[in-house]
Amino acid sequence: MIFTTQHDKGIAVVLPGTDRLTAVNATAFKAEVSALVDAGSDRLIIDFEEVSFLDSSGLGALIGILKKVGSRGEIAVCSLSDSVAQMFRLTRMDRVFTTYPNADVAVKTMGHDL
Repeated sequence: MIFTTQHDKGIAVVLPGTDRLTAVNATAFKAEVSALVDAGSDRLIIDFEEVSFLDSSGLGALIGILKKVGSRGEIAVCSLSDSVAQMFRLTRMDRVFTTYPNADVAVKTMGHDL
């Protein structure tokens, strides 16, 4: 389901591979990204470019991944559509996750943060 692009400095860009991250697929998404973390990727950028809808189950999956990464890494999100950005604001997740306009900016910024 997910598509991953590896970059320098251990940064992985993850595309959820769906246009809706909901209760239907959030568990599978979390499992796939968790496997990526278990394999050593702990600096993740979740690219929502193709995601037009996110529900509480999708947010729960993101929180679960954030807990799995813990303090050894970081997770950022990028390319949020208006409706996905609104969900982040309503739930105050915009205060938890750093948001970037697109994956290129996120990779460049996170790469310089080391």
